[in-house]
Amino acid sequence: MDDLAAEFEAERGRLRGLAHRMLGSAAEADDAVQEAWLRLQRVDSVGNLAAWLTTVVSRVCLDVLRSRKARREEPFDVFPEPVDDADPAAEAALADSVGRALLVVLDALGPAERIAFVLHDLFEVPFDRIGPVLDRTPVAAKKLASRARQRVRGTSPLPPADLARHRRVVDSFLAAARGGDLAALLDVLAPDVVRRADAAALPAGAALETRGARAVAEETQVFGKRARFAEPALVDGAVGLVVAPRGRLVLALAVTVEGERVAAYEVIADPARLAALHVTLLSA
Repeated sequence: MDDLAAEFEAERGRLRGLAHRMLGSAAEADDAVQEAWLRLQRVDSVGNLAAWLTTVVSRVCLDVLRSRKARREEPFDVFPEPVDDADPAAEAALADSVGRALLVVLDALGPAERIAFVLHDLFEVPFDRIGPVLDRTPVAAKKLASRARQRVRGTSPLPPADLARHRRVVDSFLAAARGGDLAALLDVLAPDVVRRADAAALPAGAALETRGARAVAEETQVFGKRARFAEPALVDGAVGLVVAPRGRLVLALAVTVEGERVAAYEVIADPARLAALHVTLLSA
């Protein structure tokens, strides 16, 4: 048993990373890995431990995703209290190892698509091993992964040079917002910039629209703590930002770039509007 435990511990980090991408939740990922350990103790022998554990964790995650899809989601606050109390180091580790934009995009996939994409595209598991996990043929598993890939990898109508410029501007805006740097914000915002927002994104009584670089920059300083949960993504084909504590989309910023500055941005927080957005990954 000691040898088996040691072999399992050697696989734990990989399995947790796998489950984290499949489920988007660190706690649920840990539960899935623990369930694999419990099942391992009930079998007599395993030929290829790494492959066996990958299959078991994937099946556990598939069950969780199907259960999650079947039940009705409860209403949620834009920034519930537990998010503000989250361990910053743990949140940073999630962003570094997985990426919030990736988790947001994966969350839009169906359970089988998500499993197929994560296993093949992120962990290089062959389709002849993915098929049995999903109770599909390898060919069907390949089709699921391909369909998921098309939904994950975004395209933009912008020419490549313009897309790169917009990405630069949005990255600069995000860096300034994260640092609460008023001078940097004023530098990246157009003088007549307009900020619009859904009521759900703002404190009670706050204006739905703010105009002018100074006013928008000072406002961004106040709400800048949210920026630590933000990451660039394609939002309806344009470079924008997703704000996703724990990988769950709660805000999206649709950004308008003119020249080298942000001319306008809209903070989208209404659940129906968020659900209607087409969020995809920006290429590196």
